[in-house]
Amino acid sequence: MRDDKENLIVELTFRFSIAIIEYCERLEADKKYVIARQLLKSGTSIGANTREAQNAESKNDFIHKFKIAAKEADETEYWLLLCRESASYPTCDQLLSDVQSIIRVISKIIATAKSH
Repeated sequence: MRDDKENLIVELTFRFSIAIIEYCERLEADKKYVIARQLLKSGTSIGANTREAQNAESKNDFIHKFKIAAKEADETEYWLLLCRESASYPTCDQLLSDVQSIIRVISKIIATAKSH
């Protein structure tokens, strides 16, 4: 199923992963190791699963990989909400907005794939 033309969700999730890495490096510098590691894992997993979906073996496999990406995005949103609400954490409003946009796009991709 892979198509090497420009792919919006692959690009969005890749850029998001880079931003998550940078934010988690700031958290680690502030000795906020537990949240940094959880956020790093879930935040970069969104892009990894999105990219993996591009090589899906079937439509069901494609949907399954995007459902995993959706779960990881939800988990990432959770960690970012915790960071936002914790006074001693650096601001993450842009990351929170970005992951919410990604969640909406992934949800539409799953719905579209299911309907075809």
